[in-house]
Amino acid sequence: MIGILNTLFVPKTLNYGAIRAKSMFHKVFVYGTLKQNEPNHHWLTNKENGESSFHAYGATVTKYPLIIATRYNIPFLLKDPGNGHFVKGEVYNVDEDMLGRLDLLEDHPNYYEREQDDILIVKDGQATEQHERCWVYFLRKFKPELLKYPMLDSYTSGGPHGKQYLESGNESTIADLNDVFVKK
Repeated sequence: MIGILNTLFVPKTLNYGAIRAKSMFHKVFVYGTLKQNEPNHHWLTNKENGESSFHAYGATVTKYPLIIATRYNIPFLLKDPGNGHFVKGEVYNVDEDMLGRLDLLEDHPNYYEREQDDILIVKDGQATEQHERCWVYFLRKFKPELLKYPMLDSYTSGGPHGKQYLESGNESTIADLNDVFVKK
């Protein structure tokens, strides 16, 4: 009888860790070297960086210029809505730690700027009607001549563009970044 009364009147212990963990995940759209089978994908799979899991393939709802620039052949998504293509990529669920590590990799907010944008979810190779708000790393302050570069709808390091991504050993140098970045 006491067991039944305890069941009815004693509050159950909630697993706040599970609630917190679920609420602390973010969706991130990746379009370049962080995608599967690309040179920096290891950032998303390294558990020391935090948690991440593949969610879906996707594409931007808005057209943007996706270009390759610098001597390291870095892909950049330029914040110039309506210009370029609907860019294809991948959506990941990431925790706060992983989001922080990605911010470090992309030097947010100094270089790339992380902003939320609508991403069209693709299932079984077909676009769905489902849009999701995802974090996207954009190059907002860029030199206008970058808009003359060939614009891609999808990036692969070994693609037909012939501009394979080159790792710099650490970070790109300031001189490399000055090729594309406009200072305030």
